[in-house]
Amino acid sequence: MAQVHLPSALRDLTDGTAVVVAGGATVREVVENLERQFPGITGRLCRGAVLRPGLMAVVGSKMSAGLNEPVGPDDEVHFLPALGGG
Repeated sequence: MAQVHLPSALRDLTDGTAVVVAGGATVREVVENLERQFPGITGRLCRGAVLRPGLMAVVGSKMSAGLNEPVGPDDEVHFLPALGGG
């Protein structure tokens, strides 16, 4: 199962836990498993069938903008605020 690192803005749903474990072959499946553990988290991570604007998922060392990104059993998944600037 993947280790999922959650930003501080979501930790109110996890009783303050920053890193949790969730199974899934894609980011979408990981989110679905997170929802079973922490009801309400999907609404904070997703808007409809996509990640919320301003949020990105990083799987291993690969930045992803989508829920269809593959996740391996030993991967780390980070949900991070997207950074902008110029």
